[in-house]
Amino acid sequence: MTAFLIVLALVALVVIVTLVKSVRVVQQQTVGIVERFGKFKTGLQPGLNLLTPFVDKVRYTIDMREQVVAFPPQGVITEDNLMVSIDSVIYFQVNDPVRATYEISNYIQAIEQLTMTTLRNIIGGMDLEQTLTSREEINEKLRYVLDEATGKWGIRVNRVELRSIDPPPSIQDSMEKQMRADRDKRAAILTAEGMRQSAVLSAEGQKQSAILTAEGDKQSRILRAEAERQARILKAQGEAQAITTVFNAIHAGKPDQGLLAYQYLQMLPSIAQGDANKLWIVPSEIGDALKGLGSAVGQVAGIAKQAEGNWEAPELDNGQVPELDTAGAGAAPSAVAEADNAVREAIAAAESAAVSTRSAAPTMSAVPPDQSAAQSALPTQEAPAAEPPAAEPPQR
Repeated sequence: MTAFLIVLALVALVVIVTLVKSVRVVQQQTVGIVERFGKFKTGLQPGLNLLTPFVDKVRYTIDMREQVVAFPPQGVITEDNLMVSIDSVIYFQVNDPVRATYEISNYIQAIEQLTMTTLRNIIGGMDLEQTLTSREEINEKLRYVLDEATGKWGIRVNRVELRSIDPPPSIQDSMEKQMRADRDKRAAILTAEGMRQSAVLSAEGQKQSAILTAEGDKQSRILRAEAERQARILKAQGEAQAITTVFNAIHAGKPDQGLLAYQYLQMLPSIAQGDANKLWIVPSEIGDALKGLGSAVGQVAGIAKQAEGNWEAPELDNGQVPELDTAGAGAAPSAVAEADNAVREAIAAAESAAVSTRSAAPTMSAVPPDQSAAQSALPTQEAPAAEPPAAEPPQR
């Protein structure tokens, strides 16, 4: 009984081991390479697979996903004999697991070595500046060469990237100085260009401002000249109307020589007054004026004894025309006496003003003989009482 149990246990153990050897589970995106007696038999696909126990053996398991391999920096000499350090990254994928297993022993190492030799070949035909500025070209050339070389291995190179290209420290320092100088140059050029544009715009603005100012000054002068012309025209018209009005009023009043002489003598004291008057010139016509006033019957040369003519009296603001008082034509002789008295007072005022002026200024102009005789004769002249007046008395 004991021997039977031992045999049964051994049989069960053999069955379990056989089952384990004959069943194999493969993961997704993975392929198993099965060999039978050391020879390739088949490839196991993802999922549950059955093998012949103790005969078939899974030799390799190949990952079918895209893989990324980063290679350490490698020293490469450029065309201008400068050593640069370049590290790269390769993106590849296994297309044929059988060929990747049996065509090459270690495809990752092979890709690394092939990348190094291809980089040296490509970089050796470029100078440093081209190497630093032609990364895209280098990547394309490197990918083409690697993809063509690894095609027979069942591997497809998708992308190749150069992570860094590091020149020697001395070259980096020189490049930094060169870049700094170039930036300073461009900054100076941009600054000068900005200043030039600013000067041009400022000059253009000043030009437009000067043009507008000149236009405004021109228009202002034209308007001021037009306004001054209109003002002068209106002023001349007003003066003409005033002169016409005064002229008509004077002639409408029909003044005689007595009134004119009286008004003439009333202005003599005003002429003699003033602190600045050092010299008083007595007009030569004063003798004629005194003769006309003293006798009240004579006349001054050039003045009509009775105003004649058909003159229209000016209208006042209220529309009324002043009427001349003609009642005084036959007035009593007392009016003549009043006029003589007024003349004497005016002459006395003129003489007192002349005396005060003579004391202030010793030098005086000569007075005509007829004028002095008239002045000496007038104070003693008496107004006739019965003789009728020859002219109208002045209205007061």
